[in-house]
Amino acid sequence: MPVDVLLGLQWGDEGKGKIVDVLGHQYAIIARFQGGPNAGHTLVVEGKKYVLHQIPSGIFHPGCVCLIGNGVVLNPVILQQEIETLLAAGVDIRSRLLLSRRMHLILPTHRLLDKAYEQAKGEKKIGSTLRGIGPTYQDKMARRGVRLGEIESPDFAQRCTEVANYHLELLKLHNILPGEYETDLAEWNELFWASIERLRTLTLVDSEYVLAEALAEGKQVLAEGAQGALLDIDFGSYPFVTSSNTTTGGACSGLGIPPNHFGRVFGVFKAYCTRVGSGPFPTELFGSEAEELRQIGGEYGATTGRPRRIGWLDLPALKYACMLNGVTDLVMTKADVLSGLEAVQVSVGYQTEGGTTDRLPFRQTDALKPVYQALPGWVLADTGTLPETLEAYIRFIESYLGLPVSYVSVGADRKYMVSRTGQPA
Repeated sequence: MPVDVLLGLQWGDEGKGKIVDVLGHQYAIIARFQGGPNAGHTLVVEGKKYVLHQIPSGIFHPGCVCLIGNGVVLNPVILQQEIETLLAAGVDIRSRLLLSRRMHLILPTHRLLDKAYEQAKGEKKIGSTLRGIGPTYQDKMARRGVRLGEIESPDFAQRCTEVANYHLELLKLHNILPGEYETDLAEWNELFWASIERLRTLTLVDSEYVLAEALAEGKQVLAEGAQGALLDIDFGSYPFVTSSNTTTGGACSGLGIPPNHFGRVFGVFKAYCTRVGSGPFPTELFGSEAEELRQIGGEYGATTGRPRRIGWLDLPALKYACMLNGVTDLVMTKADVLSGLEAVQVSVGYQTEGGTTDRLPFRQTDALKPVYQALPGWVLADTGTLPETLEAYIRFIESYLGLPVSYVSVGADRKYMVSRTGQPA
């Protein structure tokens, strides 16, 4: 059986967690392949809201095994908090959660480095979540990181201490003095080592073998991405990007799955655009118009709580993301947020000195001017059907991208999903 992939096509926050939850019953295994606790996948199950940062979003399906792959960087403290929340909700974790030995651990000193690096950038801050993700990936690439499987080794504590001491020396170079971090670090270290003991009770696996065996047995697998394609370390709006490959290619290296095993690629996007943190955003709205949509859509970071920037749908950027990922099926979320507007704007190109283009330039700047087309708005009266003006909006998107919009979300709960394929979600 092929491996399907589900990922975001914008700057994250597209509603991927909900879509994984909706489609999850079709899969035997759902596996996260990159990112860390900077992800915030929000699910509403039977009217109750859950935010998952590291555990795959299929955890609410009893028959589904959830695997955190080698491409993820893991904060054991946040994982423990997630587990406790799910156990309190009656969700079976122990028999269904698998952790790759090859994933790297976020140490308390990684968080301090993240803060130091961001402060050093001054006005050029990228908007990091300050969770230590970037410094952990740095250590991974520098071949000094600590991998989860090392907790099974007798020298694990020594390895962590050696890396932490190296980090403290780096902090001195950034003029962060011991008195500035000793209290926080002492508290974080205590939480870290307590959570390590919880990790020892969980199931660690050589995940590449687990997935290879599952595929050989004909089991269906879904690879779940975090963040969004426009935040990819290589193809996103660099340097305002995340620290991992958020595209389909990241699922190969982040799970150890050969590319010839992939099947459908579900690309999730909002009916409009949002972005958290710094970076170019050609279709950004400001003032009361942006604030109204922010309030209606609840556009505040699930991980950071920061208000998200708001803008109209950017089709050239979306087409670029579809190209990079080999998208086969589009999933549009938050169509309900735009309900009631007389008209909506859609960017169909950019105005440059050389004329109009539908390609994202190498240098993306705030001066990139979108070319808009206005389309009629819609009013959602029935969450089970789509009004004709919304269907027209969707058909316009499909025509521009050359891809089908298979599902449309018109509400937060998993039940508010409309299938346009003729098959139930």
